[in-house]
Amino acid sequence: MQYRAIIRILGLLVALFSVTMVPPALVSLIYQDGGGLPFVLAFILCLLTGTAFWYPNRTHKSDLRAKEGFLIVVLFWTVLASFGAIPFALLEQPQMSITDSFFESFSGLTTTGATVIEGIEFLPHAVKFYRQQLQWLGGMGIIVLAVAILPILGVGGMQLYRAETPGPVKDSKMTPRIADTAKHLWFIYLGLTIACSLAYWLAGMTLFDAICHAFSTIAIGGFSTYDASLGYFQSPLVNVICVVFLWIAALNFALHYAAVSARSLQNYRHDPEFKAFFFIQAALISVCFLTLVLSNYYRSAEVALDQAMLQAVSISTTAGFTTTDFSAWPAFLPILLIFSSFIGGCAGSTGGGLKVIRVFLLYLQGKREIDRLVHPKAIYSVKLGDRAMPDRVVEAVWGFFSAYAIVFVIIMIGLISTGLDNITAFTATAATLNNLGPGLGEVSSTFASVNDPGKWLLILAMLFGRLEVFSLLVLFSPTFWRG
Repeated sequence: MQYRAIIRILGLLVALFSVTMVPPALVSLIYQDGGGLPFVLAFILCLLTGTAFWYPNRTHKSDLRAKEGFLIVVLFWTVLASFGAIPFALLEQPQMSITDSFFESFSGLTTTGATVIEGIEFLPHAVKFYRQQLQWLGGMGIIVLAVAILPILGVGGMQLYRAETPGPVKDSKMTPRIADTAKHLWFIYLGLTIACSLAYWLAGMTLFDAICHAFSTIAIGGFSTYDASLGYFQSPLVNVICVVFLWIAALNFALHYAAVSARSLQNYRHDPEFKAFFFIQAALISVCFLTLVLSNYYRSAEVALDQAMLQAVSISTTAGFTTTDFSAWPAFLPILLIFSSFIGGCAGSTGGGLKVIRVFLLYLQGKREIDRLVHPKAIYSVKLGDRAMPDRVVEAVWGFFSAYAIVFVIIMIGLISTGLDNITAFTATAATLNNLGPGLGEVSSTFASVNDPGKWLLILAMLFGRLEVFSLLVLFSPTFWRG
């Protein structure tokens, strides 16, 4: 293991992360809210620490193996989120404990959207902006951004990219060079953010709110500048804009890149995951809408459709925006929405959850086993569109699902042992492992009531969800550390 090369890279990336403290400090100057000092101090600390790690190891440049790639990804998210907690810990109002500071930072960077803060609208503008910015940076993965410049620094980036990119298939590159791939991803990501900001602004948001909510929408994060989330605006137009951009952000960014480069939408039409995603979305919205209408929960069908669409899309894509307390919805809807977050977005998107492609492959594999029971001698293959999937891919999906389930059960039992009731523990685990945000019970609005041991367990769940379980589990394997 090339530890000095790893320390060198981490030092560089932490030093680069210090730059993210500058925009909130500038926002504080613009609004004169007195909240800029924590970010100035955090900038200095990140820069000095990053330089201290980098300088003694600056000559240790070498190609990374897959092992080093996985270790850097895990360490970077852990270290980065830890440094991201510094401004929260230095705040005078509200005063946050070390645990709460870490929780808020990890939740932001992993795009989970769970918060321990109450009275968000009363925070300094600098802090509100910083929370949203954390989600935006975490949405596509700061590692992918860093990979675009790592070749310039003498470090190959393909190993990092393969360890970071979500989804069952990681070997395909959209462009021949990984740096070009990362740059194209970020150009698309930035373009969508600008478009979303303009749409929110034209819909009636202030420019500040529009930018902040665009950050968390494209990142599928769910942080808001108000306790009431999007419900603060009471605008069906804002809700529609949110839904549309959540759908776009929940699709595989490789499809967006193909559409932009080829100037054609044909790739969307032929993609099996795209079709499965919108089938699931249509079914979920329909069930929510019909249940709300039949129970006369809202005064009109129009309001029911508006609320059903926003909540269904937001929760199922793991964004976590809300316009109402969906935990009070009738019948099975709250549990249905929580379970929908297990599916999440498409592979290669900013969404969380298992990913649509994995769930679709699990369905196809289940169907194949049923067919085999009927015709034992027949040969069936799992096909994704016109392409037969190798058994290795299907096995990997089953392995991922098994690991996901085991991690879920262990964390949920751990939460119950800290004193949480069963519903709260179950939905809190789902909300953090799926990078969703809101749950049911005590965590339907904030996680402030969860005790410190419970919060650290949930931080671990956020990391597992963001790193898609295996990237973190691999570090616990003795085989990983041999050789």
